[in-house]
Amino acid sequence: MKIDLLKHFENIPYFTVAGFKQVLNAGESDSQRVRDMLSRWVKMGHIVRLKKGVYMTRRFYELRQSHTSFSPAVSSIILSQSYVSLEYILQRVGVMTDVTYPLTAITPKNTRKIENVLGTFAYRHIKLPLYSGFSRETFFGVIFNQASVAKALFDYFYLRPLPRSLRKHEFNLAEELRLNLDELTSEAKNEFGSYIELSNSPKMRFIHENLRRTIWQP
Repeated sequence: MKIDLLKHFENIPYFTVAGFKQVLNAGESDSQRVRDMLSRWVKMGHIVRLKKGVYMTRRFYELRQSHTSFSPAVSSIILSQSYVSLEYILQRVGVMTDVTYPLTAITPKNTRKIENVLGTFAYRHIKLPLYSGFSRETFFGVIFNQASVAKALFDYFYLRPLPRSLRKHEFNLAEELRLNLDELTSEAKNEFGSYIELSNSPKMRFIHENLRRTIWQP
Protein backbone atom coordinates (compact mmCIF):
# COMPACT_ATOMS: atom_id res chain seq x y z
CA MET A 1 0.00 0.00 0.00
CA LYS A 2 1.19 3.54 -0.73
CA ILE A 3 0.53 4.43 2.92
CA ASP A 4 3.67 2.43 3.70
CA LEU A 5 5.65 5.21 2.01
CA LEU A 6 5.10 7.31 5.11
CA LYS A 7 7.58 5.14 6.97
CA HIS A 8 10.31 7.04 5.13
CA PHE A 9 9.24 10.18 7.03
CA GLU A 10 8.39 8.87 10.49
CA ASN A 11 11.73 9.88 12.03
CA ILE A 12 11.98 13.38 10.57
CA PRO A 13 9.95 16.40 11.72
CA TYR A 14 8.45 17.29 8.35
CA PHE A 15 8.40 16.55 4.66
CA THR A 16 7.33 18.48 1.59
CA VAL A 17 5.29 17.57 -1.44
CA ALA A 18 8.48 17.59 -3.52
CA GLY A 19 10.20 15.22 -1.10
CA PHE A 20 7.24 12.87 -1.10
CA LYS A 21 7.16 12.85 -4.92
CA GLN A 22 10.81 11.79 -4.96
CA VAL A 23 10.10 8.79 -2.73
CA LEU A 24 7.06 7.95 -4.82
CA ASN A 25 9.15 8.42 -7.98
CA ALA A 26 6.37 10.60 -9.32
CA GLY A 27 6.77 12.98 -12.22
CA GLU A 28 5.38 16.44 -12.80
CA SER A 29 2.30 14.96 -14.43
CA ASP A 30 1.51 13.19 -11.15
CA SER A 31 1.46 16.38 -9.06
CA GLN A 32 -2.31 16.60 -8.66
CA ARG A 33 -2.60 12.89 -7.86
CA VAL A 34 0.06 13.25 -5.16
CA ARG A 35 -1.64 16.28 -3.62
CA ASP A 36 -4.98 14.48 -3.62
CA MET A 37 -3.35 11.51 -1.90
CA LEU A 38 -1.78 13.71 0.80
CA SER A 39 -5.05 15.60 1.30
CA ARG A 40 -6.86 12.30 1.79
CA TRP A 41 -4.27 11.14 4.34
CA VAL A 42 -4.64 14.41 6.25
CA LYS A 43 -8.39 13.78 6.53
CA MET A 44 -7.73 10.19 7.65
CA GLY A 45 -5.30 11.38 10.33
CA HIS A 46 -2.19 9.68 8.92
CA ILE A 47 -0.37 12.98 8.47
CA VAL A 48 -0.64 16.54 9.80
CA ARG A 49 -0.59 19.55 7.50
CA LEU A 50 1.70 22.20 9.02
CA LYS A 51 1.25 24.70 6.21
CA LYS A 52 0.73 24.61 2.46
CA GLY A 53 2.89 21.83 1.00
CA VAL A 54 4.49 20.85 4.33
CA TYR A 55 3.45 17.84 6.41
CA MET A 56 4.38 15.79 9.48
CA THR A 57 3.58 12.13 10.00
CA ARG A 58 1.19 11.20 12.77
CA ARG A 59 3.84 8.82 14.09
CA PHE A 60 6.44 11.58 14.55
CA TYR A 61 3.86 13.78 16.24
CA GLU A 62 2.78 11.08 18.68
CA LEU A 63 6.36 10.25 19.66
CA ARG A 64 7.72 13.81 19.97
CA GLN A 65 4.83 16.13 20.91
CA SER A 66 5.70 16.21 24.63
CA HIS A 67 9.27 17.37 24.03
CA THR A 68 9.86 20.97 25.14
CA SER A 69 11.40 21.82 21.77
CA PHE A 70 8.58 20.37 19.68
CA SER A 71 6.32 23.42 19.41
CA PRO A 72 9.17 25.95 18.91
CA ALA A 73 10.55 23.73 16.14
CA VAL A 74 7.14 23.54 14.45
CA SER A 75 6.91 27.32 14.69
CA SER A 76 10.22 27.59 12.84
CA ILE A 77 9.15 25.08 10.18
CA ILE A 78 6.12 27.26 9.50
CA LEU A 79 8.15 30.50 9.43
CA SER A 80 11.91 30.11 9.70
CA GLN A 81 12.76 33.81 10.08
CA SER A 82 11.30 34.10 13.57
CA TYR A 83 12.05 33.48 17.23
CA VAL A 84 9.73 32.20 19.96
CA SER A 85 9.01 34.90 22.54
CA LEU A 86 6.39 36.71 24.62
CA GLU A 87 4.08 34.72 26.91
CA TYR A 88 5.32 31.33 25.72
CA ILE A 89 8.82 31.99 27.09
CA LEU A 90 7.67 33.95 30.14
CA GLN A 91 5.33 31.16 31.19
CA ARG A 92 8.02 28.50 30.83
CA VAL A 93 10.31 30.35 33.25
CA GLY A 94 7.56 31.19 35.74
CA VAL A 95 7.22 34.91 35.05
CA MET A 96 3.62 34.24 34.02
CA THR A 97 1.66 31.45 35.69
CA ASP A 98 -2.06 32.12 35.32
CA VAL A 99 -3.13 30.43 32.09
CA THR A 100 -1.78 28.58 29.08
CA TYR A 101 -0.89 30.81 26.15
CA PRO A 102 -0.59 29.99 22.45
CA LEU A 103 2.86 29.99 20.93
CA THR A 104 3.82 33.42 19.66
CA ALA A 105 6.96 34.20 17.71
CA ILE A 106 8.57 37.45 16.60
CA THR A 107 9.46 38.13 12.97
CA PRO A 108 10.61 41.10 10.87
CA LYS A 109 8.09 39.87 8.30
CA ASN A 110 4.36 40.60 8.32
CA THR A 111 2.12 39.69 11.26
CA ARG A 112 0.19 36.48 10.63
CA LYS A 113 -1.51 33.56 12.34
CA ILE A 114 -1.36 29.91 11.30
CA GLU A 115 -3.79 27.37 12.72
CA ASN A 116 -3.46 23.62 12.29
CA VAL A 117 -4.31 20.54 14.35
CA LEU A 118 -1.19 21.12 16.47
CA GLY A 119 -2.42 24.49 17.66
CA THR A 120 -2.26 28.19 16.89
CA PHE A 121 1.04 29.76 15.85
CA ALA A 122 1.01 33.55 15.91
CA TYR A 123 3.75 35.72 14.43
CA ARG A 124 4.14 39.33 15.51
CA HIS A 125 6.08 41.88 13.49
CA ILE A 126 8.92 43.86 15.01
CA LYS A 127 11.22 46.35 13.32
CA LEU A 128 14.53 44.93 12.18
CA PRO A 129 16.81 46.79 14.68
CA LEU A 130 14.91 45.05 17.52
CA TYR A 131 15.06 41.60 15.91
CA SER A 132 17.64 40.27 18.36
CA GLY A 133 18.03 38.76 21.83
CA PHE A 134 17.54 35.10 20.97
CA SER A 135 19.60 31.93 20.95
CA ARG A 136 19.68 29.21 18.32
CA GLU A 137 18.59 25.64 19.12
CA THR A 138 18.04 22.48 17.08
CA PHE A 139 15.45 19.71 17.18
CA PHE A 140 15.86 16.75 14.83
CA GLY A 141 17.75 18.98 12.43
CA VAL A 142 15.28 21.87 12.59
CA ILE A 143 16.92 25.13 13.61
CA PHE A 144 14.74 27.34 15.77
CA ASN A 145 15.30 30.50 17.80
CA GLN A 146 14.19 31.30 21.35
CA ALA A 147 14.19 34.68 23.06
CA SER A 148 16.05 35.20 26.30
CA VAL A 149 13.86 35.96 29.31
CA ALA A 150 14.82 39.64 29.10
CA LYS A 151 13.95 39.87 25.40
CA ALA A 152 10.68 37.99 25.86
CA LEU A 153 9.76 40.47 28.60
CA PHE A 154 10.74 43.41 26.41
CA ASP A 155 8.69 42.04 23.49
CA TYR A 156 5.73 41.47 25.81
CA PHE A 157 5.68 45.11 26.88
CA TYR A 158 6.73 46.57 23.52
CA LEU A 159 3.96 44.87 21.55
CA ARG A 160 1.31 45.24 24.24
CA PRO A 161 -0.82 48.41 24.34
CA LEU A 162 -0.43 50.27 27.61
CA PRO A 163 -3.79 51.85 28.57
CA ARG A 164 -3.80 55.33 30.02
CA SER A 165 -5.19 53.84 33.24
CA LEU A 166 -1.84 52.11 33.78
CA ARG A 167 0.32 55.08 32.83
CA LYS A 168 0.28 56.48 36.33
CA HIS A 169 3.23 56.91 38.59
CA GLU A 170 1.62 55.11 41.52
CA PHE A 171 0.83 51.93 39.59
CA ASN A 172 2.92 48.80 40.10
CA LEU A 173 2.89 47.37 36.58
CA ALA A 174 4.31 43.99 37.55
CA GLU A 175 1.67 43.56 40.23
CA GLU A 176 -1.12 44.87 38.00
CA LEU A 177 -0.18 42.46 35.19
CA ARG A 178 0.62 39.61 37.60
CA LEU A 179 4.21 39.20 36.48
CA ASN A 180 6.68 37.40 38.77
CA LEU A 181 9.77 39.53 38.17
CA ASP A 182 11.36 39.57 41.62
CA GLU A 183 13.81 36.77 40.83
CA LEU A 184 15.09 38.17 37.54
CA THR A 185 18.90 38.17 37.55
CA SER A 186 20.99 41.34 37.37
CA GLU A 187 22.21 40.23 33.94
CA ALA A 188 18.62 39.89 32.69
CA LYS A 189 17.68 43.31 34.10
CA ASN A 190 20.67 44.91 32.38
CA GLU A 191 19.83 43.14 29.13
CA PHE A 192 16.24 44.37 29.38
CA GLY A 193 17.56 47.91 29.88
CA SER A 194 19.70 47.64 26.74
CA TYR A 195 16.60 46.91 24.65
CA ILE A 196 14.85 49.89 26.24
CA GLU A 197 17.66 52.15 25.03
CA LEU A 198 17.65 50.54 21.60
CA SER A 199 13.90 51.04 21.20
CA ASN A 200 14.06 54.78 21.94
CA SER A 201 10.42 54.50 23.02
CA PRO A 202 8.86 56.83 25.63
CA LYS A 203 6.39 54.08 26.56
CA MET A 204 9.22 51.60 27.17
CA ARG A 205 11.20 54.14 29.19
CA PHE A 206 8.14 54.67 31.40
CA ILE A 207 7.78 50.90 31.87
CA HIS A 208 11.46 50.51 32.71
CA GLU A 209 11.31 53.31 35.28
CA ASN A 210 8.20 51.77 36.81
CA LEU A 211 9.82 48.34 37.17
CA ARG A 212 13.00 49.77 38.66
CA ARG A 213 11.04 51.87 41.16
CA THR A 214 8.56 49.22 42.25
CA ILE A 215 10.30 45.82 42.18
CA TRP A 216 13.90 46.26 41.04
CA GLN A 217 15.00 48.62 43.77
CA PRO A 218 18.65 48.29 44.82
